[in-house]
Amino acid sequence: MSKKNKAKPGSSTIAQNKKARHEFFLEDKLEAGIALTGWEVKSLREGKVQLVDSFINFHRGEAWLSGALITPLNQASTHVVAEPRRERKLLLHRKEIDRIMQKAQAKGYTCVCTALYWKGIHVKAEIALAKGKQAHDKRAASKDKDWAKEKERLMKHASR
Repeated sequence: MSKKNKAKPGSSTIAQNKKARHEFFLEDKLEAGIALTGWEVKSLREGKVQLVDSFINFHRGEAWLSGALITPLNQASTHVVAEPRRERKLLLHRKEIDRIMQKAQAKGYTCVCTALYWKGIHVKAEIALAKGKQAHDKRAASKDKDWAKEKERLMKHASR
């Protein structure tokens, strides 16, 4: 039986995009509000969200979260037609949008959503300016991560 990825009661993190951390070098991080409907908030409380293929689109001078999957709950979305992959508007100041859009248009850069979390009663999205990794970069990062784990194990056994 598979484990559910529900957020812990004390944790404010709803979902993380671990694939983005593996696929990209994350450079400039920013916090943005997100415009949601009622059924989406209820689904987020249950942890029914995936950010794996999500990215940020810029059009009409606004930032939009695309590709995020929020699965509707059966009991919460009975009276509306729910679109799980609809574009959701990100709430940012004009200066922030202009700055990120200008950097994202540079060669090799994109903007991705790395996490969703609660901040008080509001849902916030952590977005990051990202540059794609090549295969040798991914291997090096994996090797460093494995070495850090091994080093931690060795230090733990050495202290006994």
